[in-house]
Amino acid sequence: MLHYLSPSAPNRDSPKTVLLFPHPPPSARAGLNALAAADPDLGRIEAAAGPLPWRRRARGFPGLLQAIVGQQISNQAAAAIWRRLHATTSALEPEGLLALPDESLVLAGLSRPKIVYARALAAAFAEGRLSEAGLAGMMDAEAVAAISAVRGMGAWSAEIYLLFALERDDVFPAGDLALAAAAAHLKALPSRPGPAALRRLAEPWQPWRALAARLLWHHWRHVTGRPAMDDLPPT
Repeated sequence: MLHYLSPSAPNRDSPKTVLLFPHPPPSARAGLNALAAADPDLGRIEAAAGPLPWRRRARGFPGLLQAIVGQQISNQAAAAIWRRLHATTSALEPEGLLALPDESLVLAGLSRPKIVYARALAAAFAEGRLSEAGLAGMMDAEAVAAISAVRGMGAWSAEIYLLFALERDDVFPAGDLALAAAAAHLKALPSRPGPAALRRLAEPWQPWRALAARLLWHHWRHVTGRPAMDDLPPT
């Protein structure tokens, strides 16, 4: 598989790291070309920030657990917790996480509410209410509804999973603050758009809104120098 070196962050206060990510698959590249033709602002992002890194997350329980870890905290903090969970025996398996005492999850960095959410997610997989194959076979809206039915798993967590684990083309997590900030910067908006306004802004990007989201995150990392959670691997 082809790889490239990610560009160094422009923030001089941030440590420079060399990261390897695969190029987008051919089907995604066709979508990116279509977005560039439809919206010149999106088309300029790769020229400034470098090739789009194609980030993926695990399917099934680990991918959704990673979404819980990333809720409402910085990418750096989320990455540190994710590394510690990887080092915790069996934490990435539903039955294994359910068997762990709360103290082990607290030591990994999970807050008490997130421990409740992680256990609810693990129970949903252990009891068969959610499954990797079942989610993969659902349409986007159905999968979002199924994931959101689990305590602590809202639309943002579900859409992040569909985007990075299932690699759906037209999922757009409009509640994501970094996406809103990136769109405001790219489009020179007077303020950061709320979820409804951001969703309206993204309508012309159909049926490639997930690719537009990837581009916007790429743009925001470039202008801020902030790493993504996935830029800081667990091992």
